Amino acid sequence: MEQEQQQQQRSALPPNWEVRTSKSRGMDYYFNRVTGESVWEPPSAEKEVEMRASHILAKHIKSRNPMSWKKVPVERTPEEAEAKVRDLRQQIIGKPEGDETEEELEARIPAKERLARFGKLAAEESDCSSARHNGDLGFFGRGKMQKAFEQAVLSLKVGQISGPVKSDSGYHIIFRTK
Repeated sequence: MEQEQQQQQRSALPPNWEVRTSKSRGMDYYFNRVTGESVWEPPSAEKEVEMRASHILAKHIKSRNPMSWKKVPVERTPEEAEAKVRDLRQQIIGKPEGDETEEELEARIPAKERLARFGKLAAEESDCSSARHNGDLGFFGRGKMQKAFEQAVLSLKVGQISGPVKSDSGYHIIFRTK
């Protein structure tokens, strides 16, 4: 049954793509023989969706690599990591007043100002090496990021900031820029 599914996946792949198995993870991934590109999710023959985002990552002791990009071991709990990104988000967009919606809250501050605040905090607080670029991850397509992260980016409108997003790396807040 599993071999049959793999065969179906192989036959549905766009040209120049093949299935390989990761030696470190023991999982299948997809490799483009022409470009050298590797992705975890099956590539599609459809036009690639390109997105761009910045993020702030708070790692914790259960993260897949509990070490900051500054080579400092992370000692916070998952709950502390989630609380940290919630607090950072609040520093960027403020606290809701009364029954104010998320959209109304974000609309109080122009997107350019939110991005500037986000970038400053990312540079100071993020446990990801993208902190060097104010959290900017550049352009990426489907299958390039962890699934939870990608789904969060796709659910955001350009200029929107996510709530806490849990991934194997830790907790993120994400600012979609394209």
